[in-house]
Amino acid sequence: MTPIPPLTDEALLDQLQQAAFDYFLQTVNPLNGLVADTSRDNSPVSIAVVGFALSSYPVAVERGWMKRADAVQRSLAALRFFRDSEQSGSPTATGFKGFYYHFLDMRTGARVWQSELSMIDTALLIAGVLTASLYFTAESADEIELRELAGFLYRRIDWRWAQDDGDTICQGWKPECGYLHYGWEGYSEAILLYVLAMGSPTHPIVGDCYQAWTATYQWENLYDHDYLYAGPLFVHHFSHAWIDLRGIRDSFMRGKRSDYFENSRRAVCIHREYAQRNPHEFAGYDQNCWGLSACDGPSDEQPGVPNETRRLFGYAARGVPFGPDDGTLSAPSVLASLPFAPEVVLDAVRNMMARYPE
Repeated sequence: MTPIPPLTDEALLDQLQQAAFDYFLQTVNPLNGLVADTSRDNSPVSIAVVGFALSSYPVAVERGWMKRADAVQRSLAALRFFRDSEQSGSPTATGFKGFYYHFLDMRTGARVWQSELSMIDTALLIAGVLTASLYFTAESADEIELRELAGFLYRRIDWRWAQDDGDTICQGWKPECGYLHYGWEGYSEAILLYVLAMGSPTHPIVGDCYQAWTATYQWENLYDHDYLYAGPLFVHHFSHAWIDLRGIRDSFMRGKRSDYFENSRRAVCIHREYAQRNPHEFAGYDQNCWGLSACDGPSDEQPGVPNETRRLFGYAARGVPFGPDDGTLSAPSVLASLPFAPEVVLDAVRNMMARYPE
């Protein structure tokens, strides 16, 4: 029998990309456009996942995975829902002040799990909303409505309220207790949040909010790489999905003679080096099997047992090199690193697929 030749890099990536997109088709409620947080039964909606879905529909149209008309209708369903759903201080509303609760009921859209009104997850949602509005530019009635809805949803957000008169943007708010007692400080995926908040045509953040945020950054030298520290890989990925940060420097990055794209490339190299050194001697870690990020994993949580005694963390934002690290690697975080360091990522992807085919 003639052996089947291996897929080319491009064919392999096409296969993986379409498989990833299929998640949004399999877990959406077509009546309201909401998408489940996970594929588990009875999973609630994550508004961030809806933002990623809205961003993926234009890609799917371009790649021939979805008809344009279907993508428009799926997007309209979501935008109409967010326009019409309850915005109030009620604990069962969908949102407040233009922001939305992190987790919602898949059918009704009401808040679940007593989740927080999430500033960052609203930003991820709105990034998807704006992506849809910039792609669907035809003069049809549906695409005109889509663009009008997108503008309305962005303009309605009161970013200034989210400052709570503080220096930085708050991480969240709950009707039961008000603002959460910590802001977005330290380098994180919140760069997207701050850009949207500064660019608001109606309620932009005031004062030196962005500078106050960058003042909390932590610059490190790890494995001979100077970089802006954030442990989990997803932090170095998310904002780049919507903003091409190559060559764009704020005052902090100018002072370091770097930019955020280059910083993400260095983060990938640091994760790879960490796995090679494997300080905790976990099975499987090496130069082609790496990547710590926020993900599910095995858990040894037990009622009444202090968390500090745990060795397996379940869902956690695992990070390099300061932890947490329980031996759980995130394959999607390796794939998402492709734009920053393809020369090492492709080898890692092929190795991980061969080593762990299931």
